[in-house]
Amino acid sequence: MPKSPATPDSDEPSALLAPAELTPEAWQRASVRLLAKTLGEFAYEEIIEPLPQGHDDGYALRLDEGENLTFRARRGAYGSWTVDPDSVRCDGTPFTDPLRFLTAARHLLALDGATLGHLVRELSTTLAADCRLDHTALPAARLADLDYASLEGHQTGHPWLVLNKGRLGFSARDCARWAPEARNPARLPWIAVSTRLAAYRGVRGLDTPELLYAAELDAPVRGAFTATLTNRGLDPSDYLLLPVHPWQWDQVLLPLYAPSIARDEIVPLTTDGDLRLPQQSIRTFLNTSRPDRHTVKLPLSVLNTLVWRGLPTERTLAAPAVTSWVHGLRDHDPFLRDECGVILLGEVASVTVEHPHYDRLPEVPYQYRELLGVIWREPLRLPAGERARTLASLLHTDPVGRAFTAELVERSGLAPATWLRHLFAALLPPLLHFLYRYGTVFSPHGENAIVVFDDHDVPVRLAIKDFVDDVNVSARALPELGTMPDDVRAVLLTEEPAFLTQFIHSGLFVGVFRHLAPLCEEQLGVPEAEFWSLVRAEILLHQSRFPELKDRYELFDLLTPRIERLCLNRNRLHLDGYRDRPQRPHAAVHGTVRNPLSV
Repeated sequence: MPKSPATPDSDEPSALLAPAELTPEAWQRASVRLLAKTLGEFAYEEIIEPLPQGHDDGYALRLDEGENLTFRARRGAYGSWTVDPDSVRCDGTPFTDPLRFLTAARHLLALDGATLGHLVRELSTTLAADCRLDHTALPAARLADLDYASLEGHQTGHPWLVLNKGRLGFSARDCARWAPEARNPARLPWIAVSTRLAAYRGVRGLDTPELLYAAELDAPVRGAFTATLTNRGLDPSDYLLLPVHPWQWDQVLLPLYAPSIARDEIVPLTTDGDLRLPQQSIRTFLNTSRPDRHTVKLPLSVLNTLVWRGLPTERTLAAPAVTSWVHGLRDHDPFLRDECGVILLGEVASVTVEHPHYDRLPEVPYQYRELLGVIWREPLRLPAGERARTLASLLHTDPVGRAFTAELVERSGLAPATWLRHLFAALLPPLLHFLYRYGTVFSPHGENAIVVFDDHDVPVRLAIKDFVDDVNVSARALPELGTMPDDVRAVLLTEEPAFLTQFIHSGLFVGVFRHLAPLCEEQLGVPEAEFWSLVRAEILLHQSRFPELKDRYELFDLLTPRIERLCLNRNRLHLDGYRDRPQRPHAAVHGTVRNPLSV
């Protein structure tokens, strides 16, 4: 008998529910913060050019319809702006809405209609994520007791990018399920892929997929996966196994790999039973059931912080070779290995899966050539008495405004300037040594750089991750690069020496220290000028340690009077916008800024 039109389907909700964190008060708090960040970062990149107003720290901006936007801001290193969130006024009336700012300044910002439409969406979803973070925020003292994996779920995202949690492609329900601030461990399903489509690479010791699976999968799970294939009349030796993101499977793989699934070239399996927690990059999962097992990095066709978060086939294939090379540099260098104790979290194995059509079409948008694969990364293993936190966590402030860094400094018992010296001594020597001796840089931004602390919360050494995406080498020939394998050389990006230093300037100094310095002045009583003098002193100390590399200090000059201003928000607003393109975008360059490390 036909169902009455009034009878709802079983999967239809009986009522619509709004998230508990979306309240007027929460939205207001998040909006005030994000508007101040928007004004500060747009002014830093000279997307807007506020004019001095009356007193020393007052500034004004004329909006499209003639309204006068005013605010107070403190200027800092690299030409940065720290805007007082409570000071923003429009024609004398408190102004708190970043969405209204976008629309009221759309001509001033030189936005086209398509870009503006997507910006409003990204800004709104970023605000919603900020409300979710505020709803479950913890005081700094509680955060300091969390382990590395748990602390990640409390971070607020990229400090430089305004639209840092846009996640275009995710629904509200997807964000509640898969975003790092949801702190929701999940069991990932696996698939088997025919070796006609899939390829495996591994470092020495994981040369074959069987060696990896023996470490990653319990014997009953491997047996169940094998049985699934044999029960379908398939030969398990003709397949590679890999986990997939459930969202990616439903939204991307089922429709775009449908022919391969129909031909049993891709076979769905069950989960391996382990719980994994998404980290700040969204597509990276730490194993919380078995922390000794590898971290997995999965492609996710979501647009977030400038790029689609897929896995490029060429780089995924090369990841283990890049790891072997970088590990070799460290392992044969006593300074890096023994004195710095730098931890390089290697991408030790990978499976790439080509798409039968897209991978043969270099002109199509790059997101379609990054759809399916996995990278297994070494877990962070520390001896007793050490603990790790991402560098980004040092920028965090709790609901009452207390900085996480201030909490750690207090726990250490050290004077603030002394604690900062330890921080710089942990971070800079390995980064400088890789640059000066090997012409090689990482991108030590807040998520890639991990600070290792002793049992008194004093920084003692550095861990680094994300090699294949973020390692760059000198385009100028150096003897130390002569032994680089061809497969590594083919995939790593090269830059002229004058620009290679930008990865430390922009990733670490501009991307993190530019925000940390005013925080330390405000909460630790360390003036910004002293903060930067401590950074410079650590660089000079390292250079004095290796006088034989004097020519490299001139070649890779970190102390030059001015550096190019790299711009991330300008890229989104003016350069790439939201258009599809065959290659991944890069940061825009706009003018120069004074280098606080120069005399």
